[in-house]
Amino acid sequence: MTLSAALRVGRGDFTLDLDLTLAPGEVVALLGPNGAGKTTALRALAGLTPLTGGSIRLDDQIWDEPPGDFVPAEQRSCGVVFQDYLLFAHLDALDNVAFGPRARGMRRAAARERAAHWLRRVGLAEFAHSRPRALSGGQAQRVALARALAVEPQLLLLDEPLAALDAATRVRVRSELARHLGDFPGHTLLVTHDPLDAMVLADRLVIVEHGGIVQQGPPSEIARRPRSDYVAELVGLNLFRGVAGGTRVRLDGGGALTVAEPATGPVHLTFAPAAVGLHPDRPAGSPRNIWPVTVAGLEQHAHTVRVRLDGEVPALADITPATVADLRIQPGSALWAAVKATEIHTYPA
Repeated sequence: MTLSAALRVGRGDFTLDLDLTLAPGEVVALLGPNGAGKTTALRALAGLTPLTGGSIRLDDQIWDEPPGDFVPAEQRSCGVVFQDYLLFAHLDALDNVAFGPRARGMRRAAARERAAHWLRRVGLAEFAHSRPRALSGGQAQRVALARALAVEPQLLLLDEPLAALDAATRVRVRSELARHLGDFPGHTLLVTHDPLDAMVLADRLVIVEHGGIVQQGPPSEIARRPRSDYVAELVGLNLFRGVAGGTRVRLDGGGALTVAEPATGPVHLTFAPAAVGLHPDRPAGSPRNIWPVTVAGLEQHAHTVRVRLDGEVPALADITPATVADLRIQPGSALWAAVKATEIHTYPA
């Protein structure tokens, strides 16, 4: 069964215009900046926000098709995992998980038996009688996942499911979530801001900006060939647009770069921040792209320092703390940037 959704939602000055298809067993990640429409899309699929146009269909089942058809949230075969867990504080883990099956008409004993099964699946059998306040963040999120899966949904919606976890817990729960999603036969939509969550968990990425899709495809393709500034920043690449004539590309914002592979016409160019060398004086040596820059800012990134550069070709550079000290780099420093032509990748715009 394929889920086909033409999501049209108008709300004030904002309009969501998004076409999604999800295949059985497929995990699709919806990414985008704040205000892009991700949460609106999730709420529309869950039945919490009615469409103003378009439709949501699961094969021959119509879930929403204005103006006449609308299946309310409680009648959709849908499970939701929220960022903040939203467990019932007065119920223990077992009864939290049993709530969905009970709400759908299952007898209490059968619902609790199914809940116990899912708590075993997520490794929390010994916490069956613990209240939410006695659980860690990672444990509470696994209970929320078990609760969503216990109703055996055809559609599983994950709304920033790892965002509230600390870094160490997030790594462990992400791994466990990947295993459970791999076994889930239904359709899964993951809404997230975190590119690592998306790359690890999803089969396909859908990038949304201003209520519409700007790019979609397998994670590896998105990571190699971003098509918007947001996506380039998401995957950690410098992105430029220009017009190629052989190995020389004139950039839309001014300036030009030399590339290794000849091209013709409108192109995108990308290179990693780690490919950018910074020098106090104009470097000599092998042919490369060299231009003057001014340091606009510095940020610590794990074991490197990310330097934001202003100039004819503004870019990001990743360097070591030792290089920062050696060159005495600070905001306002005047330097030379260098990138080898072989480090620049081009593809049609």
